[in-house]
Amino acid sequence: MNSSQNPVSGTRKRLLAAVASVAIAGAVGIGAVASGSAPVLAEAVRVEAPTQAPGFADVVERVSPAVVGVQVKAKFEPAAERGGELFQGPEGFEDLPDDHPLKRFFREFRGDRDQDRGRRFERRGGRGQARPMAQGSGFFISEDGYLVTNNHVVQGGSELVVVMDNGDELDAKLVGTDPRTDLAVLKVEENGRKFTYVDFADDAKVRVGDWVVAVGNPFGLGGTVTAGIVSARGRDIGAGPYDDFIQIDAAVNRGNSGGPAFNLNGEVVGINTAIFSPSGGNVGIAFAIPASTAKLVVGELMKDGSVSRGWLGVQIQPVTDEIGESLGLANAKGALVSEAQPDGPAKDAGIVAGDVITKVDGKDVASPRELARLIAGYEPGKTVDVTVWRNGKNETVKLQLGELPGEEQQASIDPQAPAQETGTLADLGLTVTTADDGKGLVVTDVDPDSDAAERGIQAGDVITSVNSAAVNGPDDVAKAMQDAAKAGRKSVLVQVSREDSNLFVALPVAKS
Repeated sequence: MNSSQNPVSGTRKRLLAAVASVAIAGAVGIGAVASGSAPVLAEAVRVEAPTQAPGFADVVERVSPAVVGVQVKAKFEPAAERGGELFQGPEGFEDLPDDHPLKRFFREFRGDRDQDRGRRFERRGGRGQARPMAQGSGFFISEDGYLVTNNHVVQGGSELVVVMDNGDELDAKLVGTDPRTDLAVLKVEENGRKFTYVDFADDAKVRVGDWVVAVGNPFGLGGTVTAGIVSARGRDIGAGPYDDFIQIDAAVNRGNSGGPAFNLNGEVVGINTAIFSPSGGNVGIAFAIPASTAKLVVGELMKDGSVSRGWLGVQIQPVTDEIGESLGLANAKGALVSEAQPDGPAKDAGIVAGDVITKVDGKDVASPRELARLIAGYEPGKTVDVTVWRNGKNETVKLQLGELPGEEQQASIDPQAPAQETGTLADLGLTVTTADDGKGLVVTDVDPDSDAAERGIQAGDVITSVNSAAVNGPDDVAKAMQDAAKAGRKSVLVQVSREDSNLFVALPVAKS
C-alpha cells in the first residue's frame, strides 16, 4: 500500500509539514523583525554589567602613602626600680600570703616573665629606655608633615614614631591634643621632605549608604584596607560631650584608631575612633569623628596647640515628656537648666534653674548635647542671644560667652544641718523634714512603691522648689500641686539638690 492510501501515514506527513511551517515562519519572523515589517514582542529586563565590577584600587593607590602607623613608646623602669617585687595577679590576690600557691603561680608565670622581659630590655637598650606601649593609625594633612590621630592613641606616650607606607620609621612630636573630641596633631620633621597628604571632605554631603574605605594599622599589621558603607549618622555613644559620630560597617579593629575613612574621591569623611564589639574584634559597627568636627579642632591645634571653646556656665539635663508637660511646653525639646554655675555667663545674664534653653542665636536646641555642641562652636567672648522658656513663655537674654575651663566647674551646695521639723508628703510617698535654714525639705524616707521612688528620688535629697516656686515647708509643695491641678497639668517639676549637683524630676500631681 502506498503512502497516499495509508491514513495514518498521511496524518503524520501533515503534522511534520505543520512543524516545518512553524519553523520556517519563525525564521521569517526573525528576519521580518530585523527589517521592521513584523510586530516586535516585549523583551525581558536585562542589565548589562561591566566586564569587571568597580573596585577601590584607584582610591587606595592614591591615599595609602598618606596613611601611617603610629607607635607610642613609654619609659620603662625595671621592677626593682619601681619599688620591689613585681606582682600582676588578679585584683585582691596581692593580699594573699607570699607562700600561698595561687600567689606563687602568678609570681612564677606572670611576674617572673615580666621581669625577664625587663632584663632582656636592659640588654637591648638599658634602663629608662622607651619601649612600644601602643599602636594606632594616623594620616598626613599637610605636605610639611602635620598628621592627625586619636588622643587616646598618644596619651601617656614619651616617644612617638610614625611608620610610613613604605616602611620608613620617622620620629614625630606632639603638637597638641583635645581629649573632648579625642583628637591629636603630630608633626614630623624630616629635612624638608614633602609628604603625600589628604584633605577633609564636606561630611554634610555624606549620606547613609555611601561607600567608605578605611585604611589603617589594625593589630600592628601595617597598611590594611577595608571597605563598607555609612551605616548611620549623628550617633551618640557616650564618649564625650560633643558626640556626633558617623557609623560605618567597614572592618575596623584595634590599631585602626586615628586612621581615616575615605570617600571614593579620596577625601577623609571621618576619623575612626571607636568600635562596638562584645568580643573585642570587628562586628561591623565602627564610629568615626566627622570631618567637619576634625577640621575645626585640628586647625586650632595646629595654630595654638589647644582648643578654646565658648562656655555658658550651666548644668543641664534632658526635657522628658513629663517635664515638658509640667512646664507647659508643646514639645519635649531643649535643655533644662538644673543650675547656673557661680560666676558663669548664664548666671550673670539672669538664667536660673528651671529655665529651658530652646534656642541660641535663633538656632533650635533639641537636646542638652546639641546645646553643648552649639556653644562649643563659638569663640570665647562671642555675644549670643539665648532663648529660654520661663513661666509659660519664651524670653530672650543676651550674654557674652566665657571660655570653657579645663575641668568642669561644679557648683557647691552648703551642707544641710539636721532638720528640726518632720512632715509627710503622703501622696508622693515621701517623708520630709525642714532644713535647718528653713530653705528646702530634706527627704528622710521614700516609699519604695511610690512615683517618687520610681523616678529616682532618694533619702538625703533636698527638695528646693516645685514649678520654680521656692519650697520652705510641706505646705508649699501642696500649694504647688493644687495650682498645677487647676492649670490642667498632670505633673509638677520638682527641683532636687543632691550632693554637689541639682536635677529636676517630674512627679504626678497628687491625687485627692
